[in-house]
Amino acid sequence: MTFSCLPLLLILFISTDIVSSSQPDLGYPGWQCDASLYQKSKKVPTSAHSVRFSDVKIIGALGDSLTAANGAGAPKGDPLAVILQYRGLAFQCGGESTLDEHVTVANVMKKFNPNIFGYSTGIGSSNVWEVSKLNQAVPGAQAADIITQARALVHIMQNHAEIDIKNDWKLINVFIGANDMCRYCEEKENGVHSKANWKQNVITAIQILKDSLPRTIVSMTGMFDMRMLRQIDHDKYFCDGLHVFECPCEKKTSFTNDDVSQACHLYMDAQQEIQDSGMFDTTDDFTFVLQPFFNDITIPPLKPDGEVNLDWFAPDCFHFSRLGHANVAKHLWNNIVQPVGSKNHKVDLSDPTIPLNCPDKSCPFIRTTKNSVDCSNYLTE
Repeated sequence: MTFSCLPLLLILFISTDIVSSSQPDLGYPGWQCDASLYQKSKKVPTSAHSVRFSDVKIIGALGDSLTAANGAGAPKGDPLAVILQYRGLAFQCGGESTLDEHVTVANVMKKFNPNIFGYSTGIGSSNVWEVSKLNQAVPGAQAADIITQARALVHIMQNHAEIDIKNDWKLINVFIGANDMCRYCEEKENGVHSKANWKQNVITAIQILKDSLPRTIVSMTGMFDMRMLRQIDHDKYFCDGLHVFECPCEKKTSFTNDDVSQACHLYMDAQQEIQDSGMFDTTDDFTFVLQPFFNDITIPPLKPDGEVNLDWFAPDCFHFSRLGHANVAKHLWNNIVQPVGSKNHKVDLSDPTIPLNCPDKSCPFIRTTKNSVDCSNYLTE
């Protein structure tokens, strides 16, 4: 979502206090897997389909305000703080605390490699290195913008002394599409935000990574059905009003729930087509994997009484709270360890008891299109 319509005056009065520890969160204290799963490969893998989780040395991210974690630490009742980018809490690349306290993909990866490099800490924008590190997500970004982000990420990696660009295995997380969908109704299938254009922008960004970053696995979080927004902000007058500026298509009554779902599924189809095409499986040292757990969800997280659980959300009723980031990270991680073809396309966002899964001992790698077909071809010591 974009904040370009928010008055500058609001920004000037936003508090930059550190996140309150009293806010709901989700961690997995003492989480452990089989000891064998924490071991690195005896030799650094040359194939992207033989990469153990402990082999990954670098983690990064591309995306929009959801990946930048806007509002993740905003106190309830403080919608102005949604402008702040709480990157340390971001579900893909935040590493401010530990897995005991807060789930992110980076915090889980730290269990396998405590020295993994690139995760974000603190509050700040993508150009503040001390905060963002390799999370290059920018609030308001659309699919066309991750092309620029990909170039920026490559430039940083090529010039950073702690990164061995040729030999280090890298996990790059991508999540994009919400801002494109917020403008989709204005142009529909023939416009800038058409499926074809959106797909090509994603391909262009991933190709930049492929051309410049050997030994890289790109994990793309699937698009979500934005009809959920209308349930979240129902009767929430501040949120309802804010979404007029943040997401015009969500407030356009002629753009029906079915229209929203159909449009979002076009982007989901585009992601699936990119993976199925094999265009990023043409070399051993690079691959692309889609994580589709959001695809078939149309209902937001609910309380036992059936009301929307706003603990999941920042005060603008859209961006994830710290609890929302932890929950999304849990389901994303579980998708990552599931084989391609057997990944969840729908999860229960309302159930906090769903476990954080371990990799499969019989195929202890980041799951890819190829090792999911026959892992035995990729087994290494």
